[in-house]
Parts: sequence; C-alpha cells; structure tokens
Amino acid sequence: MPEPSLAFLSKQKLHICRGGVTQVVESEFERTVRERSASIERRHAWKTQGRGAMFMRGVWAAEPNGRNDVPVLRTGLAAGPGGALLYSMETDAVSGIFLLDAAGVETRLFHTADFRIRHAAIHPDGDTLAATVFHADSMRSNIAVLPVHGTDFSEVTEGDSFDQAPRWAPGANRRIVFQSAGVGRDAAGRFAGLGACTIQSLDLDSGDLEEVAGEEGRDLLQPRQTAGGTLYYIRKPYESGVPDASLLGSMKDAALFPFRMARAVFQYCNIFSMMYTGKPLVSGKGAMHRRMDPRQMFIYGNLAQAHMAQTGEDEAQGLVPGSWELVRRASGGQTEIVAKKVLAYDLAADGSVLCSDGAAITRISPQGRTERIVRAELIEQVLAL
Repeated sequence: MPEPSLAFLSKQKLHICRGGVTQVVESEFERTVRERSASIERRHAWKTQGRGAMFMRGVWAAEPNGRNDVPVLRTGLAAGPGGALLYSMETDAVSGIFLLDAAGVETRLFHTADFRIRHAAIHPDGDTLAATVFHADSMRSNIAVLPVHGTDFSEVTEGDSFDQAPRWAPGANRRIVFQSAGVGRDAAGRFAGLGACTIQSLDLDSGDLEEVAGEEGRDLLQPRQTAGGTLYYIRKPYESGVPDASLLGSMKDAALFPFRMARAVFQYCNIFSMMYTGKPLVSGKGAMHRRMDPRQMFIYGNLAQAHMAQTGEDEAQGLVPGSWELVRRASGGQTEIVAKKVLAYDLAADGSVLCSDGAAITRISPQGRTERIVRAELIEQVLAL
C-alpha cells in the first residue's frame, strides 16, 4: 500500500505526514500569543531575578530556566477545501476557528471571548461550518452553524445537554451527526455529571432531530457517516464520574484517612522545598517514578484516564483499554467491531480507516489488513488527507 497522507495532533502540536515524512506545523496565532506572553514576562522579570526574586518566589514566580507559557489548546481538526486544514484553538481568554491553506498561510475565520468554540467541520460546499459551542457559565454545549466568511452565528441545538463533535453527513439535505449527553445537576442546579453519550442526527432543512444510535451503559463518540449510510463511532463503557456512595467505600475512606493526610502534608512540604530551594524532597529515581503518572486527556468532552507502564523504549503503550472499540454499523442496523483500543480515528477516501490508541496510528485497509504507520506521544486526533 502507498504511504498515506494524514494530519494528527500529538502533545497539542499539529503534525502533517506525507510520503512517510512527518513535520510539525506551527500556528501563527499560537506564536503571537506566546510572543505577547514573553513580552509581558520580560517587563516583570525583576520579580523572578536578583533580590526581587527573594520576596516574589512563590506561586507567581516563573520556573527556573523556564518561562510562563500561556497554554494554547487545539480542540479540533478537520479537512478544509482544496487540501486546507481546519482547526480550532483556544486560550484561557479567547477561542477561534482557523484555516491553514495548502501554501501554509493561516487565516482566522472566527474568534470570540464569550464562549469556547471547538470541533469545527466544514460542509462539502465549502461555505458553512458546524462547530461545538461550550458555555462554561452553565456547563453545557450546543451545536452551532456559521458561514465560513461572515459573522451570522446561530446555535441549532438547545437544552441542558453536552452536544459535541458535529460532522456533516453526505446527501442532498444539510444534515449533521453528533454525540450528545444529558447534563445531571444537583438540587441547587450545579453541574453534577453527564449521562451516557448517544448519537443524534439533525436535519437543518426540516429541523428534524432523531437519535440514530444509543446503547445502555455505553458512550458512543465521534460519529462519522458515509454516503452509503454506514455509521462509524467509538464505543466505550459509560462512566458518570460520580462515585457511588456505599458503606464499604466510607469505611475504606476512614481507614485510609491517616495515610492520605500524611501524603498531603508531604506534598505541601515538597512544594515549599521546590519554591525556596528549587529541589524536591525526593529524587526522581525512586520506585514511585518507575511508573508514569496517569495520563488524562479530554477526548471530545470525555475524559480518558490511562495508566501507562514503561515496559521498553521500543514498545508503544496505548492510552486506552480494549473496551474502547471502533464500531461500524451498516444502514440495515448490523454492527461489527473494526478495531479495539481506539482513541481517535478517521475515514480515508480509499475506504481505509486510520485509527490511533494514543501512542501510534494504524491503517486498516478495506480488506482488513493492518499497518502501523506513525508512532508519537499523546495522539489526540487523526485526520486522513
């Protein structure tokens, strides 16, 4: 099989792979944000240098030999017209949708500080975008549509739910498939968790909304639909994130309280040691450091927690268990498992599937042959070009 062309997000960096060669693509927006942050840091350098550092060395101080980077998060990646790439990015203050053309020129299509806009996808006609709109004040998200060039913005779903990851479905009608989960709240109206994700279909022309897939006790994520009506999605066990109250759990918490308190005191002292001496209380070569820390990644609004053991430099370790499955459902309703340990995937024009477990990207041919094509760290999204 010829080498595929693809793009992917790894450690929050955009990578493009063509002809077996992978390169990192820098964003002009990200560069501008970091330069502005560096300029501000230089104006306040007296706080972390010389005598000023003796009084300011605390939670506001910069790391030694480091810089106070402003986090710029990439929250979506999709194909654009004419070989362009469409992606969304955000800082703690602003979010936007950007288009990177084939010549490498980045254009900002939309930006706002009122909410977070993510997971943009462009209609095949090249004129309309669908995206996720996250409202932090109410902890909910809707699907919105907007023109590629213009500011006519409208949210097309509503209600107390998390609607995310829209994709345009092929066909004459303007139809979107997306994942949706109900929001749970306590008696005071505060956010308490999410229900299981189902897959919804919205016809923008008629306004009809229907559930096209749902399973009890399972989350169905990242839907894609082909021209023939075949539906792809990731299926994983549903986790509410709210622990169940039990007598056994309460007894366990009581028994472990002294140890947890001792650990908290140690960490408190360790932080002060780092702030005032620049060194931790323990070295990084102890037994506790032979295991990597648990990795946490937000995958389209769902938190994936993976404990990765360091077994060898040549063996890539996935971020998700085998219960995360890529499922293909035919138009008649028959389902089959395409792959397991799938964190992200995309469908290529030749009928093959690109999927990732977070540590590598594998191509599955239409005949079912598999081939590992890329290895990287913390792969969050995959896009076939």
